[in-house]
Amino acid sequence: MDHAGFMRHAIALSRRHMQAGDGGPFGAVIVLDGKIVGEGWNRVTSQNDPTAHAEVVAIREACGRLKRFDLRGAVLYTSCEPCPMCLAATYWARIDRLYYGNTQADAAAIEFDDAFLYRELALPMPQRSLRCEQILHTEARSVFEEWAAKPDKVWY
Repeated sequence: MDHAGFMRHAIALSRRHMQAGDGGPFGAVIVLDGKIVGEGWNRVTSQNDPTAHAEVVAIREACGRLKRFDLRGAVLYTSCEPCPMCLAATYWARIDRLYYGNTQADAAAIEFDDAFLYRELALPMPQRSLRCEQILHTEARSVFEEWAAKPDKVWY
């Protein structure tokens, strides 16, 4: 399969599972060495999980199948430009390349508007709509200090 074929597969997943009532119209596939190693579709409403976006589901499946948390060398094909959470997950997974079909503006036109999140993330924490307050810093910091000294830690 070529780039268009992998993207058509992601789009087909989005359509099939949207029509089945699994969630929103989003699909994604992860390809490594020319083979699909993970696929996902939006399952937010069917699983009552706000993190079950197509890209995150595909990343989870690929990592589980490959038994690794690092997807270097992989390519993500997704039916829509990723939201901030999915984009961050793509970076965390160390995926090499991303191809997308629809844009943020296309998603906003059907009332999937991530612009609010992008605006919030650009604000200093005290100005965000989500109230955040630091507490128990010393206790939390002690765990970080243990991690720093841990000789057998697995870096990621």
